[in-house]
Amino acid sequence: MGLVLALAPFVVATVAGIVSLWPHSHHFHTPPEFQTAAGVDVTYPHATVSSIVATGCQGNPSPGTSAACAVAHFRLTSGAGRGSDAAVLLTPGAGEPALHVGDHVILARTADEQGRPAYYFEDFARGLPLVALAAVFAVLAIAVGRLRGFAALLGLGVAFTALVEFVLPALLSGRNPALVALTAGSAVMIVVLYLGHGVSARTTVAVLGTLCGLGLVGAIGLAAVGGTHLTGLSSDDLTAVQAAAPHVDVTGILLAGLVIGSLGVLNDVTVTQASAVWELHAANPVLGPRRLYAAAMRIGRDHIASTIYTLLLAYAGAALPVLMLFTLSNQPLGVLAGSDLAASDIVRSLCGAIGLLLAVPLTTVIAVAAVTHTRKP
Repeated sequence: MGLVLALAPFVVATVAGIVSLWPHSHHFHTPPEFQTAAGVDVTYPHATVSSIVATGCQGNPSPGTSAACAVAHFRLTSGAGRGSDAAVLLTPGAGEPALHVGDHVILARTADEQGRPAYYFEDFARGLPLVALAAVFAVLAIAVGRLRGFAALLGLGVAFTALVEFVLPALLSGRNPALVALTAGSAVMIVVLYLGHGVSARTTVAVLGTLCGLGLVGAIGLAAVGGTHLTGLSSDDLTAVQAAAPHVDVTGILLAGLVIGSLGVLNDVTVTQASAVWELHAANPVLGPRRLYAAAMRIGRDHIASTIYTLLLAYAGAALPVLMLFTLSNQPLGVLAGSDLAASDIVRSLCGAIGLLLAVPLTTVIAVAAVTHTRKP
């Protein structure tokens, strides 16, 4: 009963947050950069490369490189022009794709001043390999994890639905990003933890520890983002969002991303600590609260070390191209680390790590109190 009473305020606050922050619309005006000159939305048909013909580069002053350009001919496989052909001029340079006959791609279909369709290369079509990879993951999750693996997949569906149906529309509607992230994170964790681990006192302890840790990450992140004067404008994506939706709080989106990004690691350590306390108590029921806490924290410290490595190295791996640019720039380390782009990743990593460090002892205290309170003499 004590755990239920402790969880009740979080549940009430989460439901109230969803009701008050729910976006009034899930449809938004398409920015001009995603429209044709006539104000019609750009479409993205699939196509297959049928041939590539070398040609001269118009306006290229260097005759020695004129043959590097090429015209790629495509056969459209979807969209309004399905079955017809399209041609796109490919110019050499950084960022240009290396196309080959038979490649499956996505084109951007716009219109010129006379209303005639014009096509541009958008990206490679990766739908089939992505679906195959996801299928392998799902099969292995169920084969190895069995019922828990299936529940985890359902949890991923819940998280994705919350992101698409609540978080993104709410942010684009101008809702407070920090409150949106905390509300969505709390709702997802409550549903996912009970779905994956069942309704029990142990799961409730993990939920309480996760929600408390999430609140700490939000508070620490708010202070860190404000104290370091992060703007988020070093990101081309956030700059494009601000240009398309000026009412959106770009700095707040940084904070929202920090909070949502910490959900996985918080869920990991809180579930582990709750399970450790329960298993230690089951193995030796005579352990008092102090000894039980000390034993569980020894497990938690080992977990903390490995999780911190995972957290920080994951961010480093994601930022590898940026780190390469920093190396090429030959700027002092202090200047590089203090740049808005690098500082955003540093703040995100450190706030997640701090939340992890605080969530472990906090969850352990709650678990010890719960398991010793219900212990039979």
